[in-house]
Amino acid sequence: MRGFYIGRFQPYHDGHHRMVREIVSEVDELVLGIGSAGHSHSRRNPFTAGERVMMVTKSVAEFDCTSYVVPIEDLDRNSVWVSHVRSMSPSFDVAYSNNPLVIQLFTEAGVEVRQSPMFNRGVLEGAELRERMDEGGEWRHLVPDPVVDVIEEIDGIERIQRVSETDTNET
Repeated sequence: MRGFYIGRFQPYHDGHHRMVREIVSEVDELVLGIGSAGHSHSRRNPFTAGERVMMVTKSVAEFDCTSYVVPIEDLDRNSVWVSHVRSMSPSFDVAYSNNPLVIQLFTEAGVEVRQSPMFNRGVLEGAELRERMDEGGEWRHLVPDPVVDVIEEIDGIERIQRVSETDTNET
């Protein structure tokens, strides 16, 4: 059985990793979709699709499960989004998500959707991690080691801090 799990992974963190750990106990193969693949270099989406592919691929290598990491660009027409995902991904039998819209779209398309509990969501959330990075706070202990390596390799902290700056004099 092949599962599908999509996320923006900005960055891939321990909450995602724990969900993947649960998913691989239920499937033979896993497709990880890099959502919003066309977005990068912004406060909300600082990392490129390729950088996120590196983060995810290196992090999930520890699991004994064949995995495929595929970029999925946004499509601003929800009614055809599942068809778009299917066209960009290896086929899959079950989708994993906690996102209400994603659950609705897959369900309407006849795809089985499984949810899992969120893990320490107050801290393990991309926005919280990006804020910590921007402000020089502690974040490394909240992501798998390979993610730290990728972020350091690409000078990701400097990028987040730079794209978070403003050029206005507003107070």
